[in-house]
Amino acid sequence: MTELPEAPHAAADSPAGDTALDNGEVSLDTAEAGSGAVAATDRGPSGPGVTGLDRTRAVALRLTGGWPLGRIIGVGVLIAGLFSVLAIVIGGAALTGLNSARDRVVDTLDPAAYHASQLEVALLNQETGVRGYALSGRPDFLEPYHTGVSQENAQVSELRPLLASVPGGPAQLTRILGKVDGWRVTYALPTISKVGAKGGPVVTSPIFRGKAVFDSLRVSLIKLQNDLVRQRARAVASLHHSALVLDAVCIGIAVGLLLVLAMFAFGLWRSAILPLSRLAADARQVAGGDFEHRVDNPGGPLEVRAVGRDVDMMRERILAELSAVRAANASLEARTEDLQRSNSELEQFAYVASHDLQEPLRKVASFCQLLQRRYAGRLDAKADEYIEHAVDGAKRMQALINDLLAFSRVGRTAQQREPVSLGLLLAQAWANLAPEVRRTKATIEQGELPVVLGEASLLTAVFQNLLSNALKFRGDQPPRVSVSARRDGRNWLLEFSDNGIGIEPEYADRIFVIFQRLHDRAAYPGTGIGLAMVKKIIEYHGGQIWLDTEVTSGARFCFTLPMLPTDEDADD
Repeated sequence: MTELPEAPHAAADSPAGDTALDNGEVSLDTAEAGSGAVAATDRGPSGPGVTGLDRTRAVALRLTGGWPLGRIIGVGVLIAGLFSVLAIVIGGAALTGLNSARDRVVDTLDPAAYHASQLEVALLNQETGVRGYALSGRPDFLEPYHTGVSQENAQVSELRPLLASVPGGPAQLTRILGKVDGWRVTYALPTISKVGAKGGPVVTSPIFRGKAVFDSLRVSLIKLQNDLVRQRARAVASLHHSALVLDAVCIGIAVGLLLVLAMFAFGLWRSAILPLSRLAADARQVAGGDFEHRVDNPGGPLEVRAVGRDVDMMRERILAELSAVRAANASLEARTEDLQRSNSELEQFAYVASHDLQEPLRKVASFCQLLQRRYAGRLDAKADEYIEHAVDGAKRMQALINDLLAFSRVGRTAQQREPVSLGLLLAQAWANLAPEVRRTKATIEQGELPVVLGEASLLTAVFQNLLSNALKFRGDQPPRVSVSARRDGRNWLLEFSDNGIGIEPEYADRIFVIFQRLHDRAAYPGTGIGLAMVKKIIEYHGGQIWLDTEVTSGARFCFTLPMLPTDEDADD
């Protein structure tokens, strides 16, 4: 057979490659920067096929090639973290602006406008009370004046801190309060004094002068209210602007986050998933039986490159071992063919030799028996003994040749197998040994035996050899044989037991070898072929036979025979 060539060793197998890979150092001159970079290198740095995109991709891959996966993920997490911090800062600034604008409207301008309107109401109550008291002279009409003074003080105390942050607000409030004091000194208090002194209404020109001063006061107060309205309008516009800015910042953060995630996913796919996919494709091709396919450097992180190198080393080792195994298998097949041919020739020789020796052996035996019958008693005792030995040797030789011929025929003249009842075959073998059975007073216990697929004549020979051994190697008691069967997976397990002299466990394998005898021929006659032929027949039918070495009394042979397909289905 043709021996497979040894796989070329990858460059990563060198000690320098191992050291560089283990230390995480990747040479820019030898790093494989993907298919595009390799192609550019093959064409030369100034070849017509090199494009700017190829150069950019090669540089990027060389800068990131060989990084550990943890570093790649760390860089991605760092970028995402920096973006998150930037988004938090920008979003926080926008949110702070929105809150500031909202607080100015809600906490300052709206309360200031409200208290300014309430201040106007308090001043109107004072003016109305003084004028009604002057016209009627009744003290109860002066009650709105006193209530208005209390309300004025309360509203001024609330309004003063609110106007502190309003441009021009404190000055306007000071002017209004000055006019209020002037109105009160020049008109309100003198009018109240005159009405009280007179005890009746006072209708004079100061009433009308007081109304003119109060109208001037109201103009200043309305101007303050209008300024607050304008400030509120600007604050509301600023609030709307801050809300728009916050919306834009949120949208920008969302879009930026999506871009960062997309870039991170693309980088992870490009640097880790794609190299793993290349490595998996190469590994599947090798696993499919293409051991000549070299697992190239898949690129990507350091760990993926290390796995690629290990996979390629494993491929080379498998290829070398496969070459050795195939060479060994070729040698084994050649030896097996030689052995099969030798066995076939040996069996053919045994068959031919046994068949051809029958005729001269019959003549020798016949003439020896004629000499024995004709000259018995005419010669001396020594001659009679020699003739007896010759006759006995011829008979034993004839029996040996017959057994050897039967042994060589097992499996050679294969007949069509058919379902046969082992119970009937055992009964036939028992009947064949009827004279010996009667002489030894042997008995048999037969369980329910199955029907198997086989050749009736060969299986009968199995039982007959086992029964013959049980009768031959009997003990002091009459022979007692027991045969039973039970299921053992997809086989029938048969047990053949007797109460004879038994067999020592150390001879469990030797008894199945042809011509092997454990006893002297004078004590137990035989050719030493019986159990060897039994084993050959059982194995020919797809079973196994062995001696049960756990039995201490007698001998027990166990052998298996395959079940019929119908019995297997019933068992399932």
